[in-house]
Amino acid sequence: MDVITTVAAIILAFLVGAFLMIVSDTDVRSTFAYFFARPSDALAASWDKVSSAYGALMTGSLGSWQAITETTAQAAPLICAGLGVGLAFRAGLFNIGAQGQAIWGAILAAYVGFTLHLPPVLHLLVAILAGVVGGGIWGGIVGWLKARTGAHEVIVTIMMNYIAAGLLAFFLTTTAFQRPGRTDPISPIIDWNATFPRLAGSQLHIGFVVALVAAAAVWWILDRSTIGFAIKAVGANPNAAATAGMSVGTTTIITMTLAGALAGLAGVQAALGPSASGVPVPLSAGIVGSIGFDAITVALLGRSKPLGTVLAGLLFGALHAGGLAMQSIAQTPLTLTTVLQALIVLFVAAPALITKIIPFVRTRKVRPVGPTTEGGLA
Repeated sequence: MDVITTVAAIILAFLVGAFLMIVSDTDVRSTFAYFFARPSDALAASWDKVSSAYGALMTGSLGSWQAITETTAQAAPLICAGLGVGLAFRAGLFNIGAQGQAIWGAILAAYVGFTLHLPPVLHLLVAILAGVVGGGIWGGIVGWLKARTGAHEVIVTIMMNYIAAGLLAFFLTTTAFQRPGRTDPISPIIDWNATFPRLAGSQLHIGFVVALVAAAAVWWILDRSTIGFAIKAVGANPNAAATAGMSVGTTTIITMTLAGALAGLAGVQAALGPSASGVPVPLSAGIVGSIGFDAITVALLGRSKPLGTVLAGLLFGALHAGGLAMQSIAQTPLTLTTVLQALIVLFVAAPALITKIIPFVRTRKVRPVGPTTEGGLA
């Protein structure tokens, strides 16, 4: 059922996107003024608009080796952050703080990258470790507050997102982070030794492999480890888990620490991944972008499962990579890709709506998406 609902959500999102393209294009819309006289004009214009836009999207994301590698580069941080959000979901926790955790991952990874001058492999490993630890600590604070004081993780993570962003802005005004000779908030260039190696002439870098390894690690934790069993048990019914002898508080702290570490790894991807020009990306206020917030949609679409998160990250990575092609080739606004992402999540998060639109799905049992309420089933 999960697969059918997800596929249906994607199809419906692209159909609604096609409708939006048609009604928002003045030339196409004008052909409907005489639709009943010459319906072929309106249909042809609509088809040309939609097919050119989605064709450009496919070309920009999968149409060449360069496009495919750009998709993987865009997907890598989304996969890591999506794993962090999805892991928290499995424990019944709403980790809205992936953005702040990713920011701390980027801060510490970049700082190690431009401050230390270590041998090639060692420098990269230390930078990755620093970013993962930074995100893990930032997420662990939320877990500790939840477990020890009962603070709601949604409120705490949202506030900590603002704190992380504010601290990054502040750090970039200090001599420790500001590039010598500059007064604007930008850091020194990260050493090549600390950046992810990539294949020559492409955007495919080791960071994508790291994201896949992280997904495999999350799968192993959830399906093959004791803590994974505890995470799923607490997510399914914390009262029953406590009765069985599991420590709900400890599991909450461990889960949020792991989730923060994964989101921190997404920040590492943003800081240490090469830019389109191949030059290392300096630390700046917008280095993480909206990765942490996009991760929520990735986790929802991936049903909080590692494989689903990888596939959802690749889909959203393709939308990001192909969005520029849609804009340049088909003159379609870049923001349409954001609308498509939102529509996909809307349909995935509202399976009852899909059962109304697509009758044959109605005969199947629809499972809830994301964290469940206390006492519910995961």
